[in-house]
Amino acid sequence: MRATASSSEFTLAPSTAGGGSVWDLDFSRDPGQSYLYVADGENNHVWMLSRASGKVLSRFGRSGRYAGQLHWVRNMAVDSRGNIYTAEVDNGKRVQKFADQGLFPITD
Repeated sequence: MRATASSSEFTLAPSTAGGGSVWDLDFSRDPGQSYLYVADGENNHVWMLSRASGKVLSRFGRSGRYAGQLHWVRNMAVDSRGNIYTAEVDNGKRVQKFADQGLFPITD
C-alpha cells in the first residue's frame, strides 16, 4: 500500500499470497482522518492502522460466513458516524455493518 500525500509506504501482512492483503481502504471520519481502515480479502480481516505511522492498531473479522465473519471482503466504506460497511464477493455476496465501538488491541 502506498500513501501518496506524505510519500510514505506501509507493508501490511507481507507473507500474504494470492490477491494480496489490501483489497480496499477508507479513512476515519475524524477531522484529521487519523486512521486507515483496510479491507483484506485474502486474510478476511479489516485492519485499522495509524495513518501517520502505518502501525497496525487493531483488526476485526475472521474467515467465515456467519454474522461478523468475512468471506473475501472486497469493498468497504465508513459513514459519518464511523460505522464500517463491508461488501463480500464469491459466495459471500453480502453487505455487513460494523458499529463503531472504538479501537481494541489485536488478540491472536
